Formats: sequence, C-alpha cells, structure tokens
Amino acid sequence: MTQSFWFFGSRLTIVADHTTTGGQYDLIEGYFPPGSQTPPHRHTRYSEQLYVLEGEFTVWAGENKVVLKAGESFVIAPCVPHVVATLGDRPARGLVVAAPSAFARLIEAVGTQDETGAPDMALFDRISAEIGDELLGPPGTLPTDFAATA
Repeated sequence: MTQSFWFFGSRLTIVADHTTTGGQYDLIEGYFPPGSQTPPHRHTRYSEQLYVLEGEFTVWAGENKVVLKAGESFVIAPCVPHVVATLGDRPARGLVVAAPSAFARLIEAVGTQDETGAPDMALFDRISAEIGDELLGPPGTLPTDFAATA
C-alpha cells in the first residue's frame, strides 16, 4: 500500500519499502514543485538512483553536475555529497530508488500530511543519524566545493 507525505516542499509517495522489498530497496515517486531544491547532503549507507518521469532535474553530485530530462537517470553512490533541484518554472516528477532500504523510513517518520506542515527537526536529525544521512549545508545552498567534504 502506498503512502504519500509532504517532505520539505516536495510530495513523496512511498511505493515500496523494507516491508515489501525485504530491506533491499525503497521506491519513492516524487513531485517536485518549480524552484525546489534539497539541501547539500549525503547518504553514507545507501545509494540513490533518480529517474525522471516528467520535467527536468539538475543534480550536483561530487564534482559532477548533470541536467536530467524525462527518461534519463543518474546513480549517486553512497557517501557522495549531492543536491537535487528543480530549476525554472516547471515542476518535475521522478522516481527514487534507495538501496538498501532506509530513505522511506525517514520520509514516513518526518513527512507531513499537509503541504504547509512543519517537519519535526529533532526527529529528522535523530532518524537521519540512525540511517546514516548527513546534512552538509542549509537548504537553498548550491554545492560549490563538495570535494572538501567528501
């Protein structure tokens, strides 16, 4: 059964998680409004693959910057600092595969049912630490020197 949550301005739907994949991966479908952007972060215990369904994503990963259009994908290995953004005036939709399963746990714990709901940041910090996620800068920051934080 799918579950949808608002997670820092994006609508994320958990399609599959540890309960249906035996912990092998999470499958998340996301709607990202125009101008949305993740803060610089890294996942130390799982990889992340982004597949674009509609629109366009700009991904900064390590020293790479790629612009992905519908039908394209990009894999972010564990421990690689990254930012994903929907630049411009059009929304984007994509699929995220996190392997092994961990990201869905964070979304479910911290996500809200209401678009205007504020996430519990203490809970976000605790769950992030438990699953090995690290924030590397504030939301809205573009990565300028990830090599120094890798």
